[in-house]
Amino acid sequence: MYPEERSRRLRTSESLRNLVAENHLDRNKLIMPLFVDESIRKSEEIKSMPGIYNQTIDSLESYADRLKEIGIRSVLLFGIPEKKDGEGTQSFAKDGIVQRAIPILKKRGILVITDLCMCEYTDHGHCGILKGSEVWNDKTIDYYGKIAVSQSEAGSDIIAPSGMMDGQVGAIRKALDSYGFENIPIMAYSAKYASSLYGPFRDAAKSKPSFGDRKTYQMDPPNIKEAMKEIELDIKEGADIIMVKPALFYMDVIREASLRFNNPLAAYGVSGEYNMILNAVKNGYLSEATIDEYIISVFRAGANMFITYFAERVMAREKGKI
Repeated sequence: MYPEERSRRLRTSESLRNLVAENHLDRNKLIMPLFVDESIRKSEEIKSMPGIYNQTIDSLESYADRLKEIGIRSVLLFGIPEKKDGEGTQSFAKDGIVQRAIPILKKRGILVITDLCMCEYTDHGHCGILKGSEVWNDKTIDYYGKIAVSQSEAGSDIIAPSGMMDGQVGAIRKALDSYGFENIPIMAYSAKYASSLYGPFRDAAKSKPSFGDRKTYQMDPPNIKEAMKEIELDIKEGADIIMVKPALFYMDVIREASLRFNNPLAAYGVSGEYNMILNAVKNGYLSEATIDEYIISVFRAGANMFITYFAERVMAREKGKI
């Protein structure tokens, strides 16, 4: 009791506070999302995501050099093809946009995680093959297997399926193993919610559904027990890394997953989170320190790695390149 117990003793200097800190903003644990767009001729800033650009294959060369220079070690790669069709065939084409982008990044020593979904590639914007107005689950996961093999052949280090189809992890694991890619890990978007925070991403990826929504396959926001069930199923099917998406409104889900499962846990700070915080900082309502506080809160909740659009900004600031 006071005065014998004085908690402030361990807060008297920055060095001391850092020494006893329970969590740290580990730059090695940050993953930068990256968009490469086949339909543009030069890099373009995404209007709803200031500071984030759609890259071309040509501009990716210099951008990858910048990422390496500031110390970004891992990216989550998304591709936007010039031509889309009902079956998203460019997602597994040998000369697809992602397949051409992977070697450019790998040449710089950057670890490449490839998002595996079909919404960017289909002309209807849904995450799989349609059967009437419904997404055909079992046919879709056959396509996911083809995409996973194609991405692995191009050099992907980690396959990250995000479509939230039942059985997708098992189908991808089986396909990878049958083609000799048994050592390629799967980062499963295990608890991906049908959130209102994805709007800016859909601008970037040009993936807004042409009809309906994704609520029949993405998770319902009120549910946490269901999230634990989804994660458990993915682990049983062969997921090496599990994920909760979004992060900011789902800290309780991150915490519960970190306590319940032993697999490495990723969290995804989505485009809406980036937009809200960045605009508050840019308008002077919040300080730059808010970004670091936001990131550390995700690690404090229990995430082992964080996919965040702030990764480049944080690393560039540290290197004096912002």
